[in-house]
Amino acid sequence: MSDANEPTGAVEPDAGTTGAGTAGGPAAATGAAGSAGADAPSGAVTANDPAGAPDPAGSAPGRRVRVVLVDDHRMFRTGVQAEIGQTERTGVEVVGEAADVDQAVTVITATRPEVVLLDVHLPGGGGVEVLRRCSPLMADAEQPVRFLALSVSDAAEDVIGVIRGGARGYVTKTITGTDLVDSVFRVQDGDAVFSPRLAGFVLDAFASTDAPPVDEDMDRLTQREREVLRLIARGYAYKEIAKQLFISVKTVESHVSAVLRKLQLSNRHELTRWATARRLV
Repeated sequence: MSDANEPTGAVEPDAGTTGAGTAGGPAAATGAAGSAGADAPSGAVTANDPAGAPDPAGSAPGRRVRVVLVDDHRMFRTGVQAEIGQTERTGVEVVGEAADVDQAVTVITATRPEVVLLDVHLPGGGGVEVLRRCSPLMADAEQPVRFLALSVSDAAEDVIGVIRGGARGYVTKTITGTDLVDSVFRVQDGDAVFSPRLAGFVLDAFASTDAPPVDEDMDRLTQREREVLRLIARGYAYKEIAKQLFISVKTVESHVSAVLRKLQLSNRHELTRWATARRLV
């Protein structure tokens, strides 16, 4: 269950869009962006670069990279678009957006961007499912589509899952706009890019034969549903969860119902056993 208002359909690219782009060229989400809800993600791209600041180190004058944003929070996509999508300054042209797996595959296939900024937890199967369905585009020798995970999650299983799926890197949503632009250009060049702490997960995983597997059940849950799941498993009452997450009790109840349905469990006691077995408590 997503906590922010979602667009009703995938953003269709402008048929006349080219790699050069203009500052006003990127496609916009259908409808005006609504107010951020109480369940909006806590992580966000930090707006540290004033307008007119020097171009990020990764972008040379006149260089362009076409990007698709995939995230189920519209307000976050809007913030990223505003922060890095000033094409004449940053060299980044946002050519499309998507809020779930099906939209993402449709928009990526239609626009063939150089880089996709991909959230890990998406309705419809998560970022790993987007990577699976876009694997032929990643393997295209002439015009490869490369993926950079951009997520609020810093869990080892999320990082390892998308890297195994073919992503070229993984950064968290606390990244600054300047560093995000630099990361996008590095991924376009074929480099691997990670937030410093996350790089250790990948090194450990691929150096070990007992790396944590991708948990398909967990991947069905949104980030907020995971937070509620952990608190329920720790014995918190609904009112306590609502207070801790700054959401209403009714919203907590909705999240718990969604978690039980997705995991095919009957009650919070089964949910607690499920979470304990996976060492989530």
